[in-house]
Amino acid sequence: MKNYLASTEHIDWQQPAVLEKALSLSADLNSDEAIAKACFEFVRDEIKHSWDYQINPVTCKASDVLEHGSGYCYAKSHLLAALLRANKIPAGLCYQRLTISGDRQPFCLHGLNAVYLKDHGWYRIDARGNKEGTNADFCPPKEQLAFPIISEGEADFPEIWSEPLAVVVNALTQYSDFLEVANNLPDMALWKK
Repeated sequence: MKNYLASTEHIDWQQPAVLEKALSLSADLNSDEAIAKACFEFVRDEIKHSWDYQINPVTCKASDVLEHGSGYCYAKSHLLAALLRANKIPAGLCYQRLTISGDRQPFCLHGLNAVYLKDHGWYRIDARGNKEGTNADFCPPKEQLAFPIISEGEADFPEIWSEPLAVVVNALTQYSDFLEVANNLPDMALWKK
């Protein structure tokens, strides 16, 4: 579990503002489940999704997401992992492969989290941000993610990564405008059986 508690370049929970926010979210809460829910709801509801709000800057590090109050789903998942880890709750990164529009190519990755809860084990949560047609929630042990897998070529990747994928970091650091990121969303091919 050590890797899922680490402060790293992109999940930089030891940065003072991130640590302060994490501790303020967990104040007066006694269970890992209550703390995880508070962190999840903060990122889902208070951090704006870059595409939904059409805003810059493009963020990647958890501390930058918190400072600017915005990020793509990947960046929001970095902040959520940081807030959880700062509260000594193991957290990792998960990805789905989804169609960008409708039920046809092209595809892109979607970033979300897994949190380790004492009573439930690993539990996936999606703090992307709700909008019409998208309703992610924290209701363990039931998963309620933002997007179901519905089209051929889409997938839930089963891995729980302790660090963001390089293709995700590249997309968030190579482009300086939210529209450039939207036009170059990261993808990962599915393995053939």
